Amino acid sequence: MTTTSTDKRIPATILTGFLGAGKTTLLNRILSEQHGQRIAVIENEFGEAGVDGDLLIQGEEQIVEMNNGCICCTVRGDLVRILGDLSQCNLAGQNASDRSKEKLRFDRVIIETTGLADPAPVAQTFFVEEAIREQYKLDAIITVVDAVHGMQQLDEHHEALEQVGFADRILLSKTDLVTDEAVQAITARLRQINPRAPIKNVHFGKADIADILDIGGFVLDEILKIEPDFLEDVSHEHDDEIGSFVFRSERAFDLQKLEVFISGLLEIYGTQLLRYKGILNIAGDDHKTVFQGVHMLMGGEQGSAWKPNEKRESVLVFIGKALPRNAFEKGLAMCLV
Repeated sequence: MTTTSTDKRIPATILTGFLGAGKTTLLNRILSEQHGQRIAVIENEFGEAGVDGDLLIQGEEQIVEMNNGCICCTVRGDLVRILGDLSQCNLAGQNASDRSKEKLRFDRVIIETTGLADPAPVAQTFFVEEAIREQYKLDAIITVVDAVHGMQQLDEHHEALEQVGFADRILLSKTDLVTDEAVQAITARLRQINPRAPIKNVHFGKADIADILDIGGFVLDEILKIEPDFLEDVSHEHDDEIGSFVFRSERAFDLQKLEVFISGLLEIYGTQLLRYKGILNIAGDDHKTVFQGVHMLMGGEQGSAWKPNEKRESVLVFIGKALPRNAFEKGLAMCLV
């Protein structure tokens, strides 16, 4: 895929959507597609540790993780610095006579924000930071909405409304898990919030690449109609009740005990658990187990094999409202071999 634009700046896509909507699944779809482009990925986690880097396809793409909280809170610091560093790497790769340095070259950037991020301050970076504005152009904001939990998230979280309102494309995920009537209801609500963005259903991230990359969807004048102070207002607030914590252990889990414990957690705290995910070290299994869920929906699948010299460590991230961290940690510890 190539762009016909004479603009030589690096195109950037902001991939947003509330916790568990399916952003990483969609990103893996983009990375695995035969589009012939090299992509630099900036991936953000809410909390003290991130696992999404392990959930992403590891190819020639450059994946940079930001684990120090919401990307919109660090946009004037880490995001600007990372974009600047990537631009320098790209320049070095383009001018390299040594083939080993060509791997530094990339064609575009995708920023996957944490599910709790307001996309406005992220998008602002491409207009109010002169160095970034000269090197990058914002191509589009792609928002993934969860058909199962989307209505509740729009009711309860201002960030979810902002993500939909700023979208240039809206991708509705998990439609196979709800009725046709429910799909029609949330589609109507999304159109009411953002009548200018096309809405398409996606199944396990299978979206047409033409609907995601090089769409020229972000039009500043349209955004200023939605939020007139877009270029000035960089303040925002998070729900103080939402927090995150990480459980780590180099001891393997007993799979049967863990399944029983997690099932019990979901019965009691399922409505409070906004997102949970991780990489698990299961006793007797030479492969990683990828574990993730939203509210009461939980799933796991076999990941890559543990490398011979790799530290076999389980890392689980829990994000939710008023979660009893001590109870979670004690229960998980009891599931270890």
